[in-house]
Amino acid sequence: MAIRIIRMWDDEMLRKKCKYVAVVDDRIRQLLEDMMDTLHEAENGAALAANQVGILKRLVVIDYCGQQRKLVNPRIVESSGTQECVEGCLSFPNRFVRILRPQKVTVEAWDENGETVILTGEDEMAKCFCHELEHLDGEIYLDKAIGEIEV
Repeated sequence: MAIRIIRMWDDEMLRKKCKYVAVVDDRIRQLLEDMMDTLHEAENGAALAANQVGILKRLVVIDYCGQQRKLVNPRIVESSGTQECVEGCLSFPNRFVRILRPQKVTVEAWDENGETVILTGEDEMAKCFCHELEHLDGEIYLDKAIGEIEV
């Protein structure tokens, strides 16, 4: 079990674009496991993108809405609808905003064994997919905020 440090606030890693993973090997599986361990140690965490722990690879772990997933090179292949969400982030503790997201998204990725998976998420899971995949491109939820929520 390896807990990594979550990058916060103005850390430049949060604005860097993550690189495509060519092969899912033991090293990638260990990174995914470390990320999941880190997520489970965080308070109120639903998901974590690799650059949030200083790794510039297209990796995401999710433990949210009854789903636990380790995703490699995830990308949104379809989206529909619109929903207004309340959103926060482990890299920006106690900072919540209102944001518009698709109501439904379909994601294609590899799992921790390098097998292609296609996942569809609606409502909260759609929000989660969008949030994490934006991290991989160096984007943060605050960029799309339509309103601040006081805590």
